[in-house]
Amino acid sequence: MRSTPYLALASALSAVGAAQAADPGEYPTVDRVEFVLECMQRNAGKQEFLYKCACVIDEVARRYTYDDFVEASTAARFQSLGGERGGVFRDPPKTRDTAKRYMQVHGEAMKRCDVPR
Repeated sequence: MRSTPYLALASALSAVGAAQAADPGEYPTVDRVEFVLECMQRNAGKQEFLYKCACVIDEVARRYTYDDFVEASTAARFQSLGGERGGVFRDPPKTRDTAKRYMQVHGEAMKRCDVPR
């Protein structure tokens, strides 16, 4: 029965993880980190952009729930995807509007946080 404390701990951690995932306003840490790292990479990996890029994702998170962020950022990212498969992201008017709005929100956040485009 020595494994009981470990099972209780694992169960408690699972419950916390499920509770965090259930909150649509919360962005998973790994997604925030990925966003910041990509942003920093686009800016020559300079350390000064760590806080600036974190500011950008914080600003975006104020405007989008996590699920809406995933949808909008995906639509924006793949607007220029060529071929038939890219048509799913380019052609539907709702998807184009979603991508356009995201790019506006993202651009405003970058401006507020002093990150060059």
